[in-house]
Amino acid sequence: MSIPLNQTYTFAFDSGDEPTIERLGGKCNSLAIMTSAGMPVPPGFAITTDAFDKVMTETGLGARIAEILVGLDEHDVAEVDRRAAHVRELILTQEIPTDVRDEVVLAYRGLMDRCGDDVAVAVRSSATAEDLPDASFAGQQDTYLWIVGEVNALHKVRECWASLYTARAITYRMANAIPDEGLSMAVAVQKMVNSRSSGVAMTLDPQTGDRTKIVIESSWGLGEMVVSGEVTPDNFLLDKVMLSVVTRAISEKAEELVPSGRGSIVRRPVDDDRRGAPSLSDEELLAVARLAKAAERHYGKPQDIEWAIDADLADGENVLLLQARPETVWSPKSPTNTIAVTSQGSGIAAIAKSMLSSLGIR
Repeated sequence: MSIPLNQTYTFAFDSGDEPTIERLGGKCNSLAIMTSAGMPVPPGFAITTDAFDKVMTETGLGARIAEILVGLDEHDVAEVDRRAAHVRELILTQEIPTDVRDEVVLAYRGLMDRCGDDVAVAVRSSATAEDLPDASFAGQQDTYLWIVGEVNALHKVRECWASLYTARAITYRMANAIPDEGLSMAVAVQKMVNSRSSGVAMTLDPQTGDRTKIVIESSWGLGEMVVSGEVTPDNFLLDKVMLSVVTRAISEKAEELVPSGRGSIVRRPVDDDRRGAPSLSDEELLAVARLAKAAERHYGKPQDIEWAIDADLADGENVLLLQARPETVWSPKSPTNTIAVTSQGSGIAAIAKSMLSSLGIR
């Protein structure tokens, strides 16, 4: 049994049907496009915005949420927190309509059959407003890893829906004049990657905007610690054309996130022999760079990708693309393909510095 063909409330990433952001949100739309383009994306499906919209409209929940948020002062932190918590509790306790639940369960079981076992999945939010060209919602909505069993997966779907109304997400939309009207949420359900190493790659230098470079950051285990800045990752700056390494900085990577074997993830110290060792071999580094270039070539603009090395797959098949989104700091500033600058640094700190500079903050 394979993942069922696309229906109203689910969309298989490899179905070949035309994806749209309106139905799949930014993340799921990207996953479907990358899958159809032949990129190495883990199998999975989207729970479409039709499911979220039905829950909101058929139950009257959407109207209740609008009433709760009316007149909210984004600067009143305590009141924003209180109302956000109220909204999330309503979503988490709302019954899912039977036809929505049945279709999602059918797709979930199809994915399990395809993988040959009751494997762990990642359940990832995919809002329709994310990855806008003039805004960045990275990290605002929830992702849940190593989820086992359909009951647990369905509960995490609710939590993804609810993350659309965290205090941070609400105030960000208010500050950027992004209306809640028409806002919706899809959810990705994907086979979990057993990440030996993972991280991010950008097809320009985030410190200078130099489009002749690729920056790759890598650490052991799951990539969330890289994305969140909890670990200082290995950092590589490559020439985009020649794929030669311009600079490399191997860090002391003290901790990693790994599967517990009980359907969850745990934080543990990195072994002494790996702590100061490169988390990518030279061959893997080039494979990640090629993957980033392929994503940029496909989308026609600089990309910010998440990737992983799957410990269960053979060399040459183990570099997987988890997500690709448009780079939003430098790309809107210049329509040209290159900026004649050689970077003197990069990394999570550099990305943050670039974002602050774009706002006039030094």
